[in-house]
Amino acid sequence: MADVKKVVLAYSGGLDTSVILKWLQDTYNCEVVTFTADLGQGEEVEPARAKAQAMGVKEIYIDDLREEFVRDFVFPMFRANTIYEGEYLLGTSIARPLIAKRLIEIANETGADAISHGATGKGNDQVRFELGAYALKPGVKVIAPWREWDLLSREKLMDYAEKHAIPIERHGKKKSPYSMDANLLHISYEGGVLEDTWTEHEEDMWKWSVSPEAAPDTPTYIELTYRQGDIVAIDGKDMTPAAVLAELNRIGGANGIGRLDIVENRYVGMKSRGCYETPGGTIMLKAHRAIESITLDREVAHLKDELMPKYASLIYTGYWWSPERLMLQQMIDASQSNVNGVVRLKLYKGNVIVVGRKSDDSLFDANIATFEEDGGAYNQADAAGFIKLNALRMRIAAGKGRKLF
Repeated sequence: MADVKKVVLAYSGGLDTSVILKWLQDTYNCEVVTFTADLGQGEEVEPARAKAQAMGVKEIYIDDLREEFVRDFVFPMFRANTIYEGEYLLGTSIARPLIAKRLIEIANETGADAISHGATGKGNDQVRFELGAYALKPGVKVIAPWREWDLLSREKLMDYAEKHAIPIERHGKKKSPYSMDANLLHISYEGGVLEDTWTEHEEDMWKWSVSPEAAPDTPTYIELTYRQGDIVAIDGKDMTPAAVLAELNRIGGANGIGRLDIVENRYVGMKSRGCYETPGGTIMLKAHRAIESITLDREVAHLKDELMPKYASLIYTGYWWSPERLMLQQMIDASQSNVNGVVRLKLYKGNVIVVGRKSDDSLFDANIATFEEDGGAYNQADAAGFIKLNALRMRIAAGKGRKLF
């Protein structure tokens, strides 16, 4: 431990990271630099500065990363229509590589020997933080207190905080029973009653959305403008990436969109039940597939769908900075050059319904697709030879008396 002189800590100012701050100072006898990221979690991050100062921290970083988060991480992910295990929109997963990147940048700026985080030894986040850190700074030392100390319960953390006069806010209101993570893309909920997979989630748990039952009885229509696969305007109004996602969260939440209750397979081997609120992301996924449906070549679209599960798994398991994810991203981004146009959506009681799509780069040709006379644009007799050629291998097998099963 003597070789660690300075550590950059991913610091929220809450109980866990406040205890970690003091524990690092005492256990490693080192200077601690704190880094607090504003990723649009909806909570004030500036109070973390006063808390860190009260604990003797001299170098304090509080960074607004909302635009970078959506522009360089969320949007690239949605170009691939990414979902993990068929449902999860990866709201927590996609934030971790940005935090890891900034931790390493600050370590380089301050001459720190190590970085530290508050992820537990049971979760995915420890993997995501550390894989990212090692990819960006191979020789960095990573300190993960939850894998070293014996403060393995909230009661022990509170006792430690009280013993060492660590400033922890005590609210009069009842503390949420859930472990929560929030950013501009989503809020996640774990623990509490959710640890019983048969128990229904509680209605008052949700923060961003009304229930579908309580959503308005009249639908909301919106139009999303796409440029090279990214949303650049809502209802004709140009917006930055972060503003787009914030507005879609607002509109989607008001219409009961984006709630999810799933059991997922963690990278460390266990199954975990989580509930997620992702109103804007749910809208983005539906709309992006809609604009791609008229602008992408068939085989390109199908190949993207085949690659997506692998891409999603790389993000979920922390390999954002890996060469294979970067290679896939280049392929995905290359496919988006003609993904331009407008999608019109109807939002109604938890549903995202595509009602229109248009693009100057559309491959949809009504003259060919029509059920009416097409003026010779398509010769239907050509289909006979096409079908016979595709049936050739099956015709040969049947002619040899092969059984189908």
